[in-house]
Amino acid sequence: MPKFTEGFADKLMVPPGARDVQAFDDELPGFGIRKFAKGHASYFVKFNVGPQQRRKTLGKVVRGNLKAMRLEASVILAKARLGVDTVAVARAAAVKTTVTLGTLVPLYLAARAAGDDGFRKLRDKSLLEVTRYLAGTKQTPAAWKPLHGFPIDGIGHGDVQSVVDDLARSRGKVVADSARAALSSFFAWTIAKRYANTNPAMNIRAWARGGARERVLTEAELVRIWKACLDDDYGRIVRLLILCGQRRAEIGDLAWSEIDLNKRQIELPGLRTKNNHPHIIPLCEEALAILETVPRSEGRDLLFGSGARGFSAWSDAKADLDLRITAVGHGKQLPAWVLHDLRRSFVTHVSERGLAQPHVVEAIVNHVSGHKGGVAGVYNRAAYATEKRQSLELWGAHVSALVEGHTSKVVPLRRTK
Repeated sequence: MPKFTEGFADKLMVPPGARDVQAFDDELPGFGIRKFAKGHASYFVKFNVGPQQRRKTLGKVVRGNLKAMRLEASVILAKARLGVDTVAVARAAAVKTTVTLGTLVPLYLAARAAGDDGFRKLRDKSLLEVTRYLAGTKQTPAAWKPLHGFPIDGIGHGDVQSVVDDLARSRGKVVADSARAALSSFFAWTIAKRYANTNPAMNIRAWARGGARERVLTEAELVRIWKACLDDDYGRIVRLLILCGQRRAEIGDLAWSEIDLNKRQIELPGLRTKNNHPHIIPLCEEALAILETVPRSEGRDLLFGSGARGFSAWSDAKADLDLRITAVGHGKQLPAWVLHDLRRSFVTHVSERGLAQPHVVEAIVNHVSGHKGGVAGVYNRAAYATEKRQSLELWGAHVSALVEGHTSKVVPLRRTK
């Protein structure tokens, strides 16, 4: 077969009854022309990469483009001799442009739920949080929804930073940092699965800086939260957290066997506390009134939630509560807050109002630090039972007055020297 020249395709004749005819260039083996019975023709290149035979269409045959088509074919053939499969590379690129963050999120969550692909299985609580950030829930849009339609290899550092900054302003610094952490783990999986080559969530500035959270809710904000609570599991939990200042899991997983109504107190075993120390929480009148409204289920010791575990729908319930808080505030949103802020707010207000001395406040929230840290924590076994009960009763009465719109008549306790 002679070397291709301009107009060569015009001379090619398709045999009668045939669909097309092919011709190859004598000077550049593998470079060909395919002409169809209808008259149009195209350039192509045929090559092998190892045992794999490939064929790539280069473009239509038009006057003046032969030189460019020959050059492109020669480049592809040269790469093939070096082991580079340009067809496979092109296919991979096409797949990457169609694989978006949103399409990969369900695959990632399934892998983390099952512990597949070399990534450890996430606990239910952690999986719920990661799902909330990446996929969203009916009540809460995914934090990363703005990037769901982006090609996975087209997401850059700036795209991630922009979303993180928006989250910090709209939903709080802690949420922004947690969302970034969830995305970073997701990208580690995409790299392992070869969907992406880099992790754009790396080296993003942390908003909370890893330090202690500082959000203290005002008493007016506590009232808004209280009034927005329903008489359901989550509403009762939130109100008990406001009254008692405990950790959410300590109340969310509360069991009837841990409550002594005669002594008017909760008795948590060490296995249920963060520091593994048994903890007694005196119950004020307001807290007892809430517990009296909790329906009992035959054969079930836990107060809240369903099945074999305590309350678990934290994210969705919090989102619903925030919507009601906005409604109570006539459209005014409450600045971003989390449940743990209730504990910090309890400590702050009880201390500032003089309702308990520092060591009693620490005893109420079961802290072994500050006044009870170090040697003092080892040798000071005083439970401050009387002081704890008195302080919690005063705080409960104060909260009740605030909620009812009355002037609080709670008088600060006299401080001991």
